[in-house]
Amino acid sequence: MGGKKQKTETKDMVEYDDLERGDRSEKGKREREEEKDILPSMIKNKEKRLEVYAKLKHQKKVEKRKKLKARDAAEKQAIQLGEEPPLKKIPHTIENTREFDETVCKPNDEELFAANDADEFSSILRWERMPKILITTCRFHSTIVDYAKNKDFTSLIVVHTNRREPDALLIIGLPDGPTAHFKLSRLVLRKDIKNHGNPTSHKPELVLNNFTTRLGHRIGRMIQSLFPQDPNFRGRRVVTFHNQRDFIFFRHHRYIFETKESKQIVAKGKKEKDGKAEKATQEKVVARLQECGPRFTLKLISLQHRTFDTKGGEYEWVHKPEMDTSRRRFFL
Repeated sequence: MGGKKQKTETKDMVEYDDLERGDRSEKGKREREEEKDILPSMIKNKEKRLEVYAKLKHQKKVEKRKKLKARDAAEKQAIQLGEEPPLKKIPHTIENTREFDETVCKPNDEELFAANDADEFSSILRWERMPKILITTCRFHSTIVDYAKNKDFTSLIVVHTNRREPDALLIIGLPDGPTAHFKLSRLVLRKDIKNHGNPTSHKPELVLNNFTTRLGHRIGRMIQSLFPQDPNFRGRRVVTFHNQRDFIFFRHHRYIFETKESKQIVAKGKKEKDGKAEKATQEKVVARLQECGPRFTLKLISLQHRTFDTKGGEYEWVHKPEMDTSRRRFFL
């Protein structure tokens, strides 16, 4: 009797322990689910908030590594089987999700090509006139424009300063305009650029990137008219105007091409006598850049017909605050 009673007691204790473990596991699951629902911004205690944020960040990193490993394994397997690797997903960015714009230029736009032949920059871009630029900080624009016209300058650049710091740029095409007004920011002079290069007197190459709309195309042609159309490639100078989200980034570099030898291990079925795999050298051409400076950023404020006129000037385009209603709306 005593033995039977002891067996039933131990059986009841085991069942109780199993139930308790089950309750604990369910409770742990519920707590983990609740932690997932709780955002760090919802926690008032700073230490606890940082702890939860660090956990979430670590979990995201682990998941990202797993996805990358799985993608690499699928690519290797497809290459080994002689199949096409799976297509890489294109990330969603502000640039590739921009709002639809009717003014985006098309390659077969005959109207655009006809306008190019008749605009104010065609004589320079067709090599009928050589660019001749006058750069000044004088605020008396009308007198300066007349002076530049009489001296056969093709463009006038007026740098506006505020407390001896440049903050705006006026580019005036001569003799018939147009006039572009830019906000100038993030100016870094050559002396302030670490390990900068020294430019030569060679005519630079010009790179215009991402000027896609009608307005952007017009601004790009205006910038193009400031530079000679026959660059000297021996100087290895390149000037870049890169448009991104309506901000125009200016950079000035020198480049050089170098050949580097890269060692590659040739895999064989059998190893050599010394137990090492054979190594083959392959030459690789690498381009190196050295920034010459200066560097700055431009933001278009207005584009005006003809030369600068504050009173009776007709504007082609003016930036207004109500235009900035969407982050995915661009004009250049």
